[in-house]
Amino acid sequence: MRTLAARTARVALGLCLTAAACGQPEPNLSGQGGAGGSGGEGATSSGETTSSSSSGVGATSSSSSGSDATSNSSSGVGATSSSSSGTGPDETPVENESADCEVAALPEASALPKISRLPDPFTKLDGTSVSTRAEWRCRRQEIRKQAEKYIYGEKPTPDVVTGTVTESKVSVHVEAQGKKIDFSADIVLPSKGEAPFPAIINVGGKGGFGGITLGESRILDQGVAVIYYNHNEIGREGTAEQSRGKPNPGKFYDIYGGDHSAGLLMAWAWGASRILDVLQASGGDIIDPTGIGVTGCSRNGKGAFAIGAFDDRIALTIPHETSTAGVPAYRIADVLGKERTDHNYFGLNWLSNNFEPFVFKNNASNAVKLPIDTHALIAMMAPRGLLVLENPHQAQMGAPAGHTATAAGAEVYKALGVEKNVSYHSKVAETAHCSYKNEYTDLLAKNIARFLKHEGEAPGEFVVGSGGSLSMADWVDWQAPALE
Repeated sequence: MRTLAARTARVALGLCLTAAACGQPEPNLSGQGGAGGSGGEGATSSGETTSSSSSGVGATSSSSSGSDATSNSSSGVGATSSSSSGTGPDETPVENESADCEVAALPEASALPKISRLPDPFTKLDGTSVSTRAEWRCRRQEIRKQAEKYIYGEKPTPDVVTGTVTESKVSVHVEAQGKKIDFSADIVLPSKGEAPFPAIINVGGKGGFGGITLGESRILDQGVAVIYYNHNEIGREGTAEQSRGKPNPGKFYDIYGGDHSAGLLMAWAWGASRILDVLQASGGDIIDPTGIGVTGCSRNGKGAFAIGAFDDRIALTIPHETSTAGVPAYRIADVLGKERTDHNYFGLNWLSNNFEPFVFKNNASNAVKLPIDTHALIAMMAPRGLLVLENPHQAQMGAPAGHTATAAGAEVYKALGVEKNVSYHSKVAETAHCSYKNEYTDLLAKNIARFLKHEGEAPGEFVVGSGGSLSMADWVDWQAPALE
């Protein structure tokens, strides 16, 4: 029985850029609490379709206290927008807990060497190796900056974010560069449990493309709210195979310009972070800001992956059948050939124009020039929860490349002592793209309980379907160090 009375919280955010500025201590690595279709999907030959062995490989085979103020209607609340990862239900996470780490100037793409296998995520820009858990915090900032420069484009910080939270909607107002935008996301609360509720942000509006492939009732039945985020309002897709090189439309680009370096995935991640700003600053009367997850399938899953990678307030990321530009490693996607980097890059403007030097061309992969790959983005999420859901029956989704990236990224989780915070599942009978597979249910429930409801233990399971894996030795030639 829901005991929450209908009310609205109005919030005004004061943005801070470093953990120290926000009064945040170093993060705990427990991972509990808020840490946190390609080519036109059926529209083009290069796009993702819209048709409808259990092996653990991941192990080689801050947060100030929450605001004391509760928000009544139109109450003002201060908040932060960038810097330290929360670690429990009573702590306040921040957007980027590594924001105070200085990163050296990055080389241009033309100066990067070829690396045929997945690059060692423990090797810092200066060539030395991470040797302590404390050092990882700034290494992940290096990875973040590399991902922005070479893959996604920049994620800017706005000047002002305000908004309201009710039982049915979160409304967001953003100001930056002398411009203003407004947008909102629908909230569906569960009928069981009590506020504040944990929630899953679904990349895709209610009733829009894709819906919530995990199933709304399945999420609500676990006492978890669903927030429907209409990401296309923030960055709109153009015409498949006809958009690259043209300005991007959408509210993000209304502020920052259609030629901003951010591709659509980063624009979508930026918009989700502004929703998190408002939820976090609302005082937590309705939604628990330390129990927020994100999910999406296909192109929306690419968005969910980017949102989870670039915001430490996402406690659990659940990307579903993402294909290239999501979980699958770019290097491996080019070798598999079903959804190569050129198919993806020229399909729609999901990735930044910055990615063009790394696109498959003249019968050769240029992804080997990337100094990182998606396994490093997975590592960047540590210690937060990650559950990757894949479908090896759809070759275009690149499950073998996704599994290899997840297993390689899990090596960082292992080095940090939180290897059970990442799980993977692709052993499914159902073949349709973006359909819910019943085999996912057990791992889904366990991850929701641990990372969103702060209950139970992290499962840390890798359940791999036939044809959904590759030899790790072919792609990983480094070992995780024993971090002090």
